[in-house]
Amino acid sequence: MADYQNILIEKKGPAIVLTINREKAMNALDKQTINELVDFVGTHWHDDSFSVLIITGAGKAFVAGADIAELKDLDTQSGIVFSAKGNWLFKGIQDFPKPVIAAVNGFALGGGCELALACDIRLASEKAKFGQPEVNLGIIPGYGGTQRLPRLIGFERAAELIRTGRPVGAKEACAWGWAHGEPVADPVAAAKSLVRDHVQGRVKLAPVSPAPVAVPTPMPKVDIGHRSLVIDAILVDVVRRGLARSLSEGLAIEAAGFGRCKATVDMDIGMKNFIQNGPRVPAVFMHE
Repeated sequence: MADYQNILIEKKGPAIVLTINREKAMNALDKQTINELVDFVGTHWHDDSFSVLIITGAGKAFVAGADIAELKDLDTQSGIVFSAKGNWLFKGIQDFPKPVIAAVNGFALGGGCELALACDIRLASEKAKFGQPEVNLGIIPGYGGTQRLPRLIGFERAAELIRTGRPVGAKEACAWGWAHGEPVADPVAAAKSLVRDHVQGRVKLAPVSPAPVAVPTPMPKVDIGHRSLVIDAILVDVVRRGLARSLSEGLAIEAAGFGRCKATVDMDIGMKNFIQNGPRVPAVFMHE
């Protein structure tokens, strides 16, 4: 196995367990981690020494999002590139020739939620929490959240969650089909059992459908609270246009929309507020 800094690779029987290992940063996806994941996917694409890939996180988090310190320095063009590279990686996970299971052991927020969405199936620990809280920072999801989540749990439910940033616990996620079955004590152990069920035909492991999704006109009303009206307008546009097309086309629309956020005042406000005050203090957006 390659000598990685931010991911751990363990061979356990027929499975490889890949652990995102930035525990002090809640396993946030910085550039180094993204590059290591890209390398792993490419290196092991034709590796027949294992039959399933299980992705999990170190400590109390699965992956708690992207690295905000890196996000704040993006301009419009680098924002598009940032989103496109993440989407390229997650498409590689989606298309990986072996089943990929997300063993969600804790927070799966933002980019972490999107990483789990790119897998064939998600198993949730009793402490798991899912969500796309990007709007609280004055941005939209940039790694596929606007496109995969509605295709998985339905348009109206997903649109409300994406536009408000509301997190969802393990029980609710399992009830909606966001995660499989019921919450479990040990999602990595449960993943190994799930593979046996897949081999015996009791469970189907497959990525989110790439087919277009019908979007109602007008959009359902959602109370976005204090969140930015201008960012919400970008988000609604991305969701509406992206879901009407194939998943790959929708992801490109999402990447462009993510880049558009940088041209707003509210992205700067949201980022500075998060860095200075943390996630519990709402940003005071200017809606421009």
